[in-house]
Amino acid sequence: MDFKGIHHVSAITANAAENVKFYTEIMGMRLIKKTVNQDETSMYHLFYGDEKGNPGTELTFFEIQRAARNRPGNNSISGLSLRVPNDAALDYWKNRFQEFGVSCQDMINQGGRKVLPFQDFEGQRFFLVSDEKDTGVKGGTPWSKSPVPAEAGIIGLGPVHLTVPDAGLTAAVLTEVMGFREANRYPSPTAGQPDVIVFETGEGGTGAEVHVEERSDLPPERPGRGSVHHVAFRVENEKELHKWIARLQEKRIASSGFVDRFYFKSLYFREANRILFEVATDGPGFDTDEELEHLGESLALPPFLEPQRAEIEARLKPLPTRF
Repeated sequence: MDFKGIHHVSAITANAAENVKFYTEIMGMRLIKKTVNQDETSMYHLFYGDEKGNPGTELTFFEIQRAARNRPGNNSISGLSLRVPNDAALDYWKNRFQEFGVSCQDMINQGGRKVLPFQDFEGQRFFLVSDEKDTGVKGGTPWSKSPVPAEAGIIGLGPVHLTVPDAGLTAAVLTEVMGFREANRYPSPTAGQPDVIVFETGEGGTGAEVHVEERSDLPPERPGRGSVHHVAFRVENEKELHKWIARLQEKRIASSGFVDRFYFKSLYFREANRILFEVATDGPGFDTDEELEHLGESLALPPFLEPQRAEIEARLKPLPTRF
């Protein structure tokens, strides 16, 4: 019952139009699905990914227009990563960020890999991580129409970073319930704090890691624009998903049970430090209701929301497909 890696991550933006501009024009990712939050249809849910929107490449955003700025803290998904092919690509991105005025820091070594920390226009915290030495889960294929050259293009999601008051609680859920294994440790970026613990699943590598940082000195995060809502982990199909539903029941961990998101099937639960985890199937996929060459060009709704299309569209501000 090993997970195949990270499936997607979902974050919060207060401005869908600027979000699309940043992630397509600057980051060079493909807008693979323009839809709505199925639990609150008045807000956009935007999906970015590689050429086909493969699992493991999907970065998604809920638009909450009045969201205050995130106040970083504990009990949070405190950092996301995007994979690039090699160390040379990081040099390209350093120059690109300077050209476009994107906030970034100097390159650092993080557990044996070169990474480039940066923030988007709302302060969302990212690392670009080099796959120079990676031998784990394979990345995707950069978008063919990206303004970023393919040799430096983003090929998927990298490690997810968690900040928690008690790393042992999260470690127990990851290893004893979810089947992760400890793979590495590296010094905390904050002096005087315990080492960051690296956990991996499946084939391991940059596409299958969770990095857990313990910080006993922080208050809980106050989420807003620039925060991360949840992280999802990959399973092959619905049969595997039901095994995970049964496993959580066996461990007496409360969960949502089976949820049909149309593009994939899911379940949700909170780990011991209250961070929201999702388990999601690899399929059916984002070309279920749109042709591959036209992904993300119009508002897509799952069949159970289609009867409400006129009402939903009336509440949304139209987004251009190209800037």
